[in-house]
Amino acid sequence: MLTFILIAVTVVVSWLAFERPRLLERLILWPPAIDRKHQYDRLVTHGFIHADWSHLLFNMITLYFFGRAIENVMSQLIGPMGFVLFYLSAIVIAILPTYLRHRHDPHYRSLGASGAVSAVLFAFILLQPWAIIGVFFLPMPAILYAVAYVAYSFWMDRRGGDNINHSAHLSGAIYGVLFMLLMDPRIGPLFLDRLMSPSFR
Repeated sequence: MLTFILIAVTVVVSWLAFERPRLLERLILWPPAIDRKHQYDRLVTHGFIHADWSHLLFNMITLYFFGRAIENVMSQLIGPMGFVLFYLSAIVIAILPTYLRHRHDPHYRSLGASGAVSAVLFAFILLQPWAIIGVFFLPMPAILYAVAYVAYSFWMDRRGGDNINHSAHLSGAIYGVLFMLLMDPRIGPLFLDRLMSPSFR
């Protein structure tokens, strides 16, 4: 249920921002506004707006498929609102390296839920490393996708030039794994056990 609420709120806010440029400018991550005007809410609000409909659709489809499973796990570990806490904190943590790197850059802007969605996705992969997931309609074991995703994000972050915040993708993925391990350290040995016993489904 919470996954659907987060999706609904993100779609509505993103749509409103599409129609109202001034709203988008107020919600987007713009480091000088945080550094000079102390608009710290931008560390969260940037995760509820998107560049266009395809950007929004990709993130929300990913959140739909993997968010429900992690929501159920979080509710057992830390209570019914645990997933919201995880998701909102992931938005902030995923963007922090970017913010610190561009804190004094008036030309830098970032938006989108990709960092938080990466956290959700990697939390799922930690629990089900051999689950088959669709990658552009091609089936792939989750753990192989994770390796390719991290390698590609790291390479593109170093290379730059494509207007995608790969740093947030990496930070979100790391946070998703660490959050799960912090909430229940038993997940680590369970992951290793499942990793050594492939079971495709």
